[in-house]
Amino acid sequence: VQLQASGGGSVQAGGSLRLSCTASGVTFSSYSMGWFRQAPGKSREFVAMISHSGITTRYADAVKGRFRISRDDALDTVYLQMNNLKIEDTAVYYCGARPGGWAIEEWEYEYWGQGTLVTVSS
Repeated sequence: VQLQASGGGSVQAGGSLRLSCTASGVTFSSYSMGWFRQAPGKSREFVAMISHSGITTRYADAVKGRFRISRDDALDTVYLQMNNLKIEDTAVYYCGARPGGWAIEEWEYEYWGQGTLVTVSS
């Protein structure tokens, strides 16, 4: 199983980025997907998740109203649209996959991508 995350980069505060995470080696439609992030000197934290059906989504309070998670099962890809980015969004963003039902705890995810760096400057 491989998860390939991409789309990170440097952006000014207020800008937007879209992260992608493409899965291989799994029946993607059977997996709930999540995005987590780790800022320098901090532990990894939950950002957003989408259930395997695509019906249920959950967001961390810090990103509600600014980030949107979606999935395209035909492309085995989950996206994280990030708008109105803030300096505190600077982190390495990781995608995770877990079979079946949704979850927001890091330990509940079985597979992880390599991470993509998002840097937000003033």
